[in-house]
Amino acid sequence: MRYGANPFVAALLCMSLAVPALPESLDVSKPEDVVMSSERLTRIAPLIKGHVTAKDFSGAVTLVARKGKVVHFEAQGSMDIETNKPMRKDTLFRMASMTKPITAVAVLMLMEEGKLTLSDPVSKFIPEFKNPKLAMWNMPSDPRGAGIHLVPADREVTLQHLLTHTAGIAVDAEGPAGQYFRATSLNQISLAEFSKRVGTLPLNFQPGTQWQYTGTIGFAILGRVVEIVSGINLDQFFKQRIFTPLGMNNTFFDIPSSRLADVATLYRKNGDALVKQETARPLPAGVEFYNGAGGLTGDAEDYLRFCEMLLNGGQLNGKRLLSRKSIELMTDNAIGDLDLRNHAVPGQNLAGYGFGLGVRVRKSNGVSGWLGSVGDYGWAGANGTYFWIDPKEQLIGMVLMSTQVGRLRTEFPNAVYQAFVD
Repeated sequence: MRYGANPFVAALLCMSLAVPALPESLDVSKPEDVVMSSERLTRIAPLIKGHVTAKDFSGAVTLVARKGKVVHFEAQGSMDIETNKPMRKDTLFRMASMTKPITAVAVLMLMEEGKLTLSDPVSKFIPEFKNPKLAMWNMPSDPRGAGIHLVPADREVTLQHLLTHTAGIAVDAEGPAGQYFRATSLNQISLAEFSKRVGTLPLNFQPGTQWQYTGTIGFAILGRVVEIVSGINLDQFFKQRIFTPLGMNNTFFDIPSSRLADVATLYRKNGDALVKQETARPLPAGVEFYNGAGGLTGDAEDYLRFCEMLLNGGQLNGKRLLSRKSIELMTDNAIGDLDLRNHAVPGQNLAGYGFGLGVRVRKSNGVSGWLGSVGDYGWAGANGTYFWIDPKEQLIGMVLMSTQVGRLRTEFPNAVYQAFVD
């Protein structure tokens, strides 16, 4: 079953409509109010401290909400090692791929308005995607040494393929189409030009037949489709249609100069030390690229509002972005029997997960080896940010940091779920 007809998922989403809206100011309630243990939730703090001490990351913000109440909200460590600036709850983080679910919502909003369907070919909006080619090894038993040839793909890439990472788009040097990716300049150009160039590249596989994460590529193309269909750039669309209605006042593509000091510094692990990462260099003057695959910076409270909208069936505090049925569609497994085995994250086992529209979706509890519920969904960012939503338990969990530690994506949910006492 590929779409939102799953009665189990539908039932969970119906339950979620009863979740109270978040208060305008973020207060922390007693965990016992939502049948969780205060004592057992204190296990989160030493978990994070242990990673900080081991120099896995400089610091983190952790948040847990259940049944519309925030029951855990902490900041630990530092947001900048060199200045020893303490981590704060309102620290801004480069969200990277946690931008993708927001882009998926934007596409679904346009679908609800009748301006597109998910089965539309991308070429309807970006003509360069018309008549795609497939790159194939000349000899499968000796792929790299035998060369490559191109054949016509047997179908076009659709919006659904992009939303589910089944488009076949090359995103690095791997696969038969990798050499074409390497030979194409995709840096320091506008989103419009970027989308055109990607549209001319061969594919690694027939669309819809495999799952391969498209990194910074696929959802950037979706962002361009949103721009074309709506007539405004992605920054304006997000602000007008998503951020302002939800009260997400601290989430940006372009970080205001007055807020630059509030952004957590990016680090990468190098042996026993953390080394500062360089951020992307600015685009040339007049070049516009709002990346729906990973361009947002924001804080925990803002992203919580977005998550609560999803958990509440598309609305928050009286502002409806999507219908309940569109949320069902977004958060049901859309890739059939395909799996996420080729998305290797050290420390996190994604066996038992399928993929919806911009989010991974749990199909089985026992296979993954870490705590959760069938039907939970979420995603992560390359810089360390991670969230998930569990409709069955009416739960939202989030950990924000500025270094990727895949192990924490398993450890943190375990620390949250073990605090349940119902």
